[in-house]
Amino acid sequence: QEVWLRLERFCIEERGGLPMMASSWGLTETAPACVMVHEPIGRSGVIGVPMPGVEVKLIPDDDMRCEIRVKGPNVTKGYFNDPEKTAAAFDEEGFFITGDAVRFVNPKDASRGLIFDGRVSEDFKLLTGTWVQAGTLRMQVLDRLKGLVQDVVVCGHDRGEVGLFIFPIPRSVSDATQSQGALIEPHLAARIETELRDMNAAVTGSAKRIT
Repeated sequence: QEVWLRLERFCIEERGGLPMMASSWGLTETAPACVMVHEPIGRSGVIGVPMPGVEVKLIPDDDMRCEIRVKGPNVTKGYFNDPEKTAAAFDEEGFFITGDAVRFVNPKDASRGLIFDGRVSEDFKLLTGTWVQAGTLRMQVLDRLKGLVQDVVVCGHDRGEVGLFIFPIPRSVSDATQSQGALIEPHLAARIETELRDMNAAVTGSAKRIT
């Protein structure tokens, strides 16, 4: 959303108004677009409605976050010389399994289109039975730790709690000391812990512990 807003500000400064900004969604295997925006949206993440000739299948969870699958003349028939991968890529109705997740812009009006909502194939379950939306959580953590880290990896599959493998911005560890091959920067670690605790205090659900 921040990039979207910067583009809007740039357009206003340079041309005095906003152009029509289109958005779409697809994969290499769908050559490439399957869903496209056809109206002003004013925000990032909205991917629109199915293009002519494309059929979309949505598989919702209890929170109406849907796995999106597609079928159409633009969708690949399979992977070259790889029948096993080809068989695994399609469901019993012939829809291509994308692994992506979407939501409705307006659950009461499907014509308003879809919003991209991460990767279903990246989600995992904890030992407690709680499902973790890894892609969504990663983006939330990156936003919270902006200026401190350059990337994070969300882990914890089949474990008792979520873990984060954090890659700090190099300048933030310039004063680090070394211990058994690891760089230790206690001030950075303390700040990250504080930010994550503050973030955690605002969440709801069954898993709410930071260690």
